[in-house]
Amino acid sequence: MANTETALKEATTVIDGALGAALVDYSSGMALGTIGGGKDLDLTVAAAGNTDVVRAKVRTMEMLGLKEEIEDILITLGTQYHLIRLLKSRGSNGLFLYLALDKQRANLAMARHQLRKIEAELDV
Repeated sequence: MANTETALKEATTVIDGALGAALVDYSSGMALGTIGGGKDLDLTVAAAGNTDVVRAKVRTMEMLGLKEEIEDILITLGTQYHLIRLLKSRGSNGLFLYLALDKQRANLAMARHQLRKIEAELDV
C-alpha cells in the first residue's frame, strides 16, 4: 500500500506527460498532497476549482436520478488534459486524484489505466 506522497510521486514519474498531481478532499476543497505544477499550474487553486466541478457533477447525477458512480472526469484544454479520478477504496470517500497532463506527450488511455492502478494501491 502506498501513502499519499508515494502515490503522487508515482503519478508524475510513471505517467508520461504528467505536469502535476494532487490528492483532494472535495468536501473541503483542500489538497491533501501535491506534486509538480509550477507558476502556470497552481495545484492548490486547481484542487479548489476542481472540487466545484466534482460537486456539480455529483449534484447533477443526483437530480437526474442516476445510480452510477463517477469513474473519472476529463477536461480537455488546448495543450493539456486534466483528469479527475474519484476514489472508491475503503476510507477514501470524498477524495479524488487530480492529474494534469501535457497533451502532446501524454497517452490518455495509459494515463487513465495508471491512475486506476495508483488508486488501487493508495492507502489513505
